Amino acid sequence: MKSQLSLATFACVASLVTGTALFAQEAQPLPVQPGGKLPGKVAIQLVKVADGLVDPVHVSAPNDGSGRLFVCERPGVVQIIKDGKVLKKPFLDLKDKTLSSFLEEGLYALEFHPKFKENGLFYVSYADLWFNGATLITEYRVSKDDPNKADMDSARVIQHVDFPYCNHHGGKIAFGPDGYLYHGVGDGGWEGDVISAGQDLHTWLGKMLRIDVNSRTPDRPYNIPAGNPFITLPQQMVLFGVSELAFSKIHPKAKPEIWAYGLRNPWTFSFDRKTGDFYIADIGQNHWEEINFQPASSKGGENYGWKLMGGSHPFPIELEKGAPRVGVLPIAEYSHVDQGICVIGLGVYRGKDYPSLDGVYFTADWGSGKVWGLKRDAAGKWQMQELLDLDTPLRPTGAGEDPDGNLYVTHATANYGGPVDPYTSDRGAVWKIVAADKVPAGAQVAPLQK
Repeated sequence: MKSQLSLATFACVASLVTGTALFAQEAQPLPVQPGGKLPGKVAIQLVKVADGLVDPVHVSAPNDGSGRLFVCERPGVVQIIKDGKVLKKPFLDLKDKTLSSFLEEGLYALEFHPKFKENGLFYVSYADLWFNGATLITEYRVSKDDPNKADMDSARVIQHVDFPYCNHHGGKIAFGPDGYLYHGVGDGGWEGDVISAGQDLHTWLGKMLRIDVNSRTPDRPYNIPAGNPFITLPQQMVLFGVSELAFSKIHPKAKPEIWAYGLRNPWTFSFDRKTGDFYIADIGQNHWEEINFQPASSKGGENYGWKLMGGSHPFPIELEKGAPRVGVLPIAEYSHVDQGICVIGLGVYRGKDYPSLDGVYFTADWGSGKVWGLKRDAAGKWQMQELLDLDTPLRPTGAGEDPDGNLYVTHATANYGGPVDPYTSDRGAVWKIVAADKVPAGAQVAPLQK
């Protein structure tokens, strides 16, 4: 399905793959690209927090007053940073269960339960070695005897997602402001969504999922939130007297966990802790990277276009002229030509130490190391401004925030491909985003382009 795919076929695929209608999005504003100007005077620098880490990909912190940062190392280990130092013993070690020979597999994320201080529960997402790289989301409890140690015997598998290929697994998890656990799942791999998962509501692949881990059913270790958009209750069949709009909402075989669809590889996503708005950085195919935005008022069900779209452009790119736009367009996109190759969302700054950064969504690129800010201006239009272009190759792999709203970036020079032993790669680090005029004295900062 390259350039031979006609526009008519493009439209037919869009309408038949899920049973929903193809709709052009001419009224939507096109996504912004780098080159804009953020409101206010936004200037940042990266300050090193800790290094010596093995392929760090995610940062998390419990709201328990301890000041600890928990860092996921891709081979399957969670390290603790306390007062700028990595503790000698890890919090959690799953190396014997984690498949990490290929860069897009490994330990993906750790998220603390919103009531972690009371219940001690946390969740990890990783590629399980014994299940051929399937993503397992597993619940653990912190040790009663040591707050810096997980209770390994408390493991309870919450979700198991199989994949046909070794890439595009997504894997990020995060609790939303609604208390539900969100899980970004890639389209299953290879390239070009060869199994057409993105538009298929009958699979978890290529989706954003939302589940309730605070309750369970007899056949699931979790529950389905009642407001999920693709729940079709059993009903009698009626052929006539029903509007087409009503028919379009009937999906008896759709996966009820689905919150949104049409995603390629949502490796990173985050919520704005102040507004509840949702940002999804979706890693692109060969030409465009995109950032999707879901307002806090959303009821879910958004189609972000993949594999019919990559950013605001049709897939395949040969259909650029004349193809209709499908689904909800991203708010921002950038080209592989001169900006990067792999978008990494960093989050919205909501801390108190750097007022000039308030409300800015930061994003970076693993290939180029560039960092951008994204925010609406006074007219309500999104602006995307380049904030950092580093002299040495910083490789952002993920991010996280602490209870105070500070943002952190993980860096790893991990080799792309496989099989690769992560312990033979250069060691990675964790960096903190700070305002450029408030860099602490003596801090190690990222070198900028001259």
